[in-house]
This record gives sequence, structure tokens and C-alpha cells, in this order.
Amino acid sequence: MAGQVSNPGSIGLERSCKNSRSEYIWQKELAKGVELLDVWFQGYAYHRHRHDTYAICLTTAGVQSFGYRGCSRISTPGNIVVLHPDEMHDGQPGTREGLGYRMLYINPGLIFDAARATFGPDTSLPFVSDPVLTHGKLPATVEKAFHYTDEPLGIDSLISELAQGLIASASASIPAPPSRRLDLNALERVRQYLDMEKTRVVRSWELEEITGLSRYELARQFRLRYGTSPYRYMLMRRLEFARKQLAKPLPLADVALASGFSDQSHFTRVFKAGFGLTPAHYRALSGQ
Repeated sequence: MAGQVSNPGSIGLERSCKNSRSEYIWQKELAKGVELLDVWFQGYAYHRHRHDTYAICLTTAGVQSFGYRGCSRISTPGNIVVLHPDEMHDGQPGTREGLGYRMLYINPGLIFDAARATFGPDTSLPFVSDPVLTHGKLPATVEKAFHYTDEPLGIDSLISELAQGLIASASASIPAPPSRRLDLNALERVRQYLDMEKTRVVRSWELEEITGLSRYELARQFRLRYGTSPYRYMLMRRLEFARKQLAKPLPLADVALASGFSDQSHFTRVFKAGFGLTPAHYRALSGQ
């Protein structure tokens, strides 16, 4: 088997492809808007789903096969996969030997702020059209993230490096025209409100009152900064809340209701569309 899947000693996890055949998911929030994911899959596949974050993935072992933007793609150890926010994709091992990878999920707002600070106030979110990168600094940056502590200066440095790596790899990082100036204060108020109200359905009129913007202008500006719509952002906050509830010995129906979903069936459909796994399968893989 190619390579070895091992989590850094600083977080106390070690795994080897040769010694462990069990599928697993390990997850950690490194900082607000920065999440780590370490995965080993033997034969399972992610269903088609989409995130509201950048997903920056280092393939560590095996062959990573995935569909993205209408094409089938392959990544091998040492390659980086970059998935843009709100883009549909799936994923599975490309061979029977299994697949290991390390993923960074990054809030697009953090990339937006770091990119503008480095390259100027008219810089937009970078878009990497070829999702598989075979060179550049991103592999080392992703690996480094798994050895970071939660010290703020270290996190700031990581986000800056990621923004610069994405800009360097982007084929479409186009300055926003003057007509697309953003009300950053209003957008931040909306983001904070949606972060707080993550266990219920939020209405458009609530966000209009917070910002003074129409729902359609808000949706346009929100996507330019955060790479997704206010609805998708709200939905993913509810799903993240639900995912944390899965660590508790609660029935799935109770998790669904606590997260603002009408019933367990509705929750399962939305969770699968957001993470590519059912809640029950996620709970099993993460050892919860």
C-alpha cells in the first residue's frame, strides 16, 4: 500500500495502513472557522454533497477518486485537492487498498479577509479551476495545520498562508468591480446572527431588519464574501450543531428536533446532503 496514514503526535493519534484496517473519521475544530479532518476509508463512498467552506485536502495514502464539476478526478499521495464552497462533489477510494487523507475546512470569510489584506481591497474569493494540485506550498501548509496549537498568532499565520496558496493556484481571482462594493459590517452582523440562531429556522425579514438590505441584495453580497447563500450558511450551522450532538448518547430523533429539523427523516436527508454520510454512519465512524 502506498504511504501511511498517521495523525500527529501532538494530538495523540497514530494510525498505519498496514496495522489498522478500520475505517474512521477524526475531527477537530482548530479555531473558529478552521476545522481539521483525518479520514481512513476502506471501501465506503461519500454521497454527493456540498460544503459552505473551502475544503483543502491532502491525500496521504491510496488513490482518491471523486466527481467534481462534471468530471471524474484522481488524487494520489502528496497531491492537494481544492474544492470551492458550494460545489457538489462525492468521493471514494480509487482502489481496494483504501484511502487516507487530511482535510482542512476553512470559512471563506477568513480567506476573503486575508486575501484582501495581502493583495488589496478589491480582491475576491480565489477560485481554483483544476481541483488537483501536484505542486505548490499548500501540501506543507495542510500538514503543518495538524501540528498547530490553538494559539491565535499561529492560526492567523495559517490562514494567511492558505489564502496566499489559494491565490497562487487560482485561475480566477478577479478584482471585484466598483459596483460590487460590499457592506462588510452588515454582512458580519448577519453572520454573527446566524451563528447564534443555529437551532431554528431564520426568516428573510429578520436579516433585512439587521442589515437594512433587501433579501436579494443581501444574498448577492453574502455570496461574494462567504462563497454561499445565507440559507446554506444557516443550514450548515444547524448541521454542525447536530454533528456535535451526535457525540452524546441521544436518539437521532432527539438530535433532529434539538437542531431545528421537523423529524428524523428530514434531518437524515439534510445531513447526508451536507456531509455525504447519514448521521448514523457518521456516529459509527467517529466512534461516538
